[in-house]
Amino acid sequence: MNVSFLDLKKINSQYRQELVAAATEVIDSGWYIQGGQLSSFEQEFATYCGVKHCIGVANGLDALILTLRAWKELGLLKDGDEVIVPANTYIASILAITENRLVPKLVEPNVLTFNIDPLKVKEAVTSKTRVILAVHLYGLIAPMEELQKIAEHNNLLILEDSAQAHGASINGKKAGNWGDAAGFSFYPGKNLGALGDAGAITTNDDRLAEVIRALGNYGSHKKYQNIYKGVNSRLDEIQAAFLRVKLRHLDSDATKRREVANYYLNEIKNPAINLPFIDADTCSQYSNHVWHLFVIRSTYREQLQRHFSDFGIQTLIHYPIPPHKQAAYIEWNNFDYPLTEKIHNEVLSLPISQVLTPEEVTFIVSVANKFTPS
Repeated sequence: MNVSFLDLKKINSQYRQELVAAATEVIDSGWYIQGGQLSSFEQEFATYCGVKHCIGVANGLDALILTLRAWKELGLLKDGDEVIVPANTYIASILAITENRLVPKLVEPNVLTFNIDPLKVKEAVTSKTRVILAVHLYGLIAPMEELQKIAEHNNLLILEDSAQAHGASINGKKAGNWGDAAGFSFYPGKNLGALGDAGAITTNDDRLAEVIRALGNYGSHKKYQNIYKGVNSRLDEIQAAFLRVKLRHLDSDATKRREVANYYLNEIKNPAINLPFIDADTCSQYSNHVWHLFVIRSTYREQLQRHFSDFGIQTLIHYPIPPHKQAAYIEWNNFDYPLTEKIHNEVLSLPISQVLTPEEVTFIVSVANKFTPS
């Protein structure tokens, strides 16, 4: 049996008729940028997240960049201000900070959840700190209630990196509605994935939404009138139409992913494999995790990955090199974040999606339990 890591063709084929109909509607409309599909998706996704505003942008990185940029335009940030961010995030979280000439303050994650650690955040706050960038890693929403208290005490902004957490929630309050703003990615492999690049920002702040919308449209709030030195970062009509289709299925897809994850958690019993941590006391029906990725850890990662490959199972590593060890940030290469480095050296992602068959899932578990390190 061959099991691909993520079968996007199979995922999208479930909605083929709806997607074709949506594409046809856009093609026949003759309107391809900033039309009715985008405004409808923005309203529908805002309602889904429980917020007042959603602004479609070109991709998830732009969502983070434009939010920080808008806070600068509003006078809430300035060059050199610090943004606290987990050291073990994907590099996009860091790029958004440095692109705005802000200073990333890297902190180690919680050893169990891999998400940002509120205790480390408290220790990292200085007189220059202005933002906490909370990354909901792998689909698990960060400890937002604790982070909100820290932010309120220190007069900080919170930006959620919700690129992997569409639909995750704490006590019914969804990712995208906890911070002052949130950035989403709709890259095709995300739980809510477009058929190309796409992203969005959610917020309850009227003025922030207005500035972001202008910044992503050449700095223009009105045609041929430019109040900012903006960029072109807009969510296309056809991608908005596709996302409207897939948004209708997002919760049911998440339920299926949770079923796969729960089976893995209950049935993988190999001592050489460390499973993701789930706190049942604070995780009602696992609603705070949407399992964008199912990430295990092993000190025998390379052997384990070869073992899965020998049985036709594709696994991936998210992510092999932490941001502070990348050539792009050579000035940080000597920094020491031992827990982050340990995580990046041990993590391995198993296949997880709403289209995995029961036979594939049981096969993956059986192969996992057969592994014996040499």
